[in-house]
Amino acid sequence: MTRPNIVLIVADDMGYSDLGCYGGEIRTPNLDRLGRCGTRMTQFYNTARCSPSRASLLTGLHPHQTGIGILASPSRAGGYDGDLNDRCVTIAEVLADAGYATSLSGKWHLSASVWKPSNSWPTRRGFDDFFGTLSGCGSYYDPSTLRRGEADASTEARDPAFFYTDAITDHAVGFIRRQADAQRPFLAYVAYTAPHWPLHAPEEDVAGYDGVYDAGWDELRGRRLQRLRAEGLLGPESSLSTRDTTQPPWDAAQHKAWEARRMQVYAAQIERMDRGIGRILDQLVTSGIRDDTIVVFLSDNGGCAETLPLGAPEEFRAKREIVPPATRDGAHLRIGNEPTIDPGPEDTYASYGVAWANLSNTPFRLYKRWVHEGGIATPFLVHWPAGGLASGHIVRTPFQLTDVLPTLLDAADVDYPRENRGREVPPPEGRSMLPALRGAQVPDATLFWEHLGNAAVRRGRWKLVSEYRGRWELYDMDGDRSEMNDLAHRHPGLVTELAAEYQHWARRVGVLPRA
Repeated sequence: MTRPNIVLIVADDMGYSDLGCYGGEIRTPNLDRLGRCGTRMTQFYNTARCSPSRASLLTGLHPHQTGIGILASPSRAGGYDGDLNDRCVTIAEVLADAGYATSLSGKWHLSASVWKPSNSWPTRRGFDDFFGTLSGCGSYYDPSTLRRGEADASTEARDPAFFYTDAITDHAVGFIRRQADAQRPFLAYVAYTAPHWPLHAPEEDVAGYDGVYDAGWDELRGRRLQRLRAEGLLGPESSLSTRDTTQPPWDAAQHKAWEARRMQVYAAQIERMDRGIGRILDQLVTSGIRDDTIVVFLSDNGGCAETLPLGAPEEFRAKREIVPPATRDGAHLRIGNEPTIDPGPEDTYASYGVAWANLSNTPFRLYKRWVHEGGIATPFLVHWPAGGLASGHIVRTPFQLTDVLPTLLDAADVDYPRENRGREVPPPEGRSMLPALRGAQVPDATLFWEHLGNAAVRRGRWKLVSEYRGRWELYDMDGDRSEMNDLAHRHPGLVTELAAEYQHWARRVGVLPRA
């Protein structure tokens, strides 16, 4: 058979409803076309945070089995290695052994060492071609830990035209062009940092959203849910969760122009990424390999409610004059005694805040780091014309990240190895999604999550979930996807049963108790 090419695209900290084809008002025409002409999933789940999600995506294992139980870190955070271990194998290693060319464009974030090469660097975990960053986040104008292969590439960011999202796209397009010319099957892993903070975007992109967010988060959450239902992705089982109780209603919010500006920059980051994805899709067409290429898109976690200081970091503040209180001139605004700067330019470093993250995760509640739906539900798009996928199909069966590697290996007709680097590796935890993607009805599997003590198990319609040091909550996903009506008190036996399943799984995969 002709082995398909694979383009695996990951967004960073993007919520469930941000894309146009998932109900958002952000302009994402390329991903919208990909989703509506391909296959979309309504209940695909990530692992709540960047490093663990990437570890699970690339290995088919739960993150605890890979050494990345919390984050890539040299400090053994939570007792985990904090480093992608040699007891797992990446999809790049498996496909490289099968004759694929392999490339990573963008963020790695699976190595405890980001300055000195180690065996957990992408260049030593199956990726022949690497351009990107080893750390978790940073400036889009001057990203830290930028590498080309294992060589420092920081001088490339000195070009005044450099913007990291565009540079990731440039590298991916070049790799695809070369492999298509060589007629060699390839894996292009494209790991954007957009729209992870800091909120950085060219001003012309930000200006394109003038007025779009003036209606505020309450009105826009309702509109997004209406569009999600119109797209056929959600139904009456998914009510609009209540606004985060820590946030004011939009009518009572202060500094609305500044708040709207934050969301404008976030939207501009996503649109810029979508524009780059359009270039990747165009290259597939130009190279004549569109139909034989599997394109997958997802986000590594839900919208991020992490709130950075309202202003720029101290080292940036010296570069700008801060105007007196209660006045505004261009980008400057003072809120109380805290000087702030409109985000977007290179000398700012901001996040978009809790209320806008609540919008991103419409209609769900909670955020990145939690394993309630707002933290783990992601858009998931698959496009593969030659693969027998039903055009415009919507898959409602729940799946999670451990299912991606088995699916791609199944599509490529490549066997998973029994060992890696002379050590036996555990089999993938997931299953191939190909039958479901091709329109077949498949049975549900039991799904599990844990991050920072937040825990969940889902079996069929039932989801048992708890926050760290909280009690178990039970939700009927068929009638309450937004997790608004806790039924634990009505079904104590089911709570006990599912909790026991979770504990068995946690022991088996090496979940460590949080101190």
